[in-house]
Amino acid sequence: MSEHDDKRPEENGGTRADQRGGNGASRNRLRKELPREVSAPSPGAQEAPEPEPQPEPEPDGESEPQAAPAPGPGAGAEPRLTGRQRLLQGLWPPRVSRAQLIVALLLFGLGFGLAVQVASHSDSDSALRGARQEDLVRILDELDDRTQRLEDEKQGLEKQRDELENSSDQAEEARRQTVEKERQLGILAGTVAAQGPGITMTIEDTKRTVEADMLLDAVQELRAAGAEAIQVNGVRVVAGTYLTDSGKGVSVDGNKINAPYRFKVIGKPQDLEPALNIPGGVVQTLEKEHATVTIERSTKIVVDALRAAKRPDYARSSSQ
Repeated sequence: MSEHDDKRPEENGGTRADQRGGNGASRNRLRKELPREVSAPSPGAQEAPEPEPQPEPEPDGESEPQAAPAPGPGAGAEPRLTGRQRLLQGLWPPRVSRAQLIVALLLFGLGFGLAVQVASHSDSDSALRGARQEDLVRILDELDDRTQRLEDEKQGLEKQRDELENSSDQAEEARRQTVEKERQLGILAGTVAAQGPGITMTIEDTKRTVEADMLLDAVQELRAAGAEAIQVNGVRVVAGTYLTDSGKGVSVDGNKINAPYRFKVIGKPQDLEPALNIPGGVVQTLEKEHATVTIERSTKIVVDALRAAKRPDYARSSSQ
């Protein structure tokens, strides 16, 4: 071989090495510029097997949701929750704020107040709710009678005013009305005797269970029914009368009285007796205490117990 031929392979080899180096540099530069995820796979790499399709869940709304598959190693996404699971997470554990707690307390207080009010009304109306039709009719008649009495009193006062205005001798008419008014006030004050239609109520208390407050309820009920004069066991009952318990008996204005307690009352009998016999009234209360109550109507009741006229310590007539 010639010398020229010996050098040619070396030159060719150097040229090929330079070409390989240049091609490698250009490939490295292209790989840096391209993104990694789009890099072409090596020709010898085998394709990954496709995942097997999962069976679709049956369209049953009552079936329990299946748990999400656990993420593989290296997966960063959290498992996806179903709608029911998100609802349970929102409801439990409960998250109560301060405003919600205050509103709950206010609603509880309002409901408790309404319940107490309804219960109080039910207790007050229980006596009338269980009353018979005859008792309800009698109560209505009593209310009508009270209204009529007030209307009669109003007409009487208007008549007196008209007589004073139209009388020729107004001084004499005023004197006559003053005497009549004094007589009426004397009956109310207990300084003069009185007689008229009314009732007699007798309370037998053999077991000593009747107390002063029960007798006071009877007096107040009689006054509300239109009683004009009341006498209890020889003691006149007036506006300032008080009753207290005294041993085994009762004291009326400091005067001790014992059973049986006898009430003499002047007024309209048709109003007085029903007022005592209303459901839950005086008679039923006394009978619950094992006392016996007897009421008798009369066309003439005499109230002759008197009270001494007492002059007020401080009050004086404005005409003086």
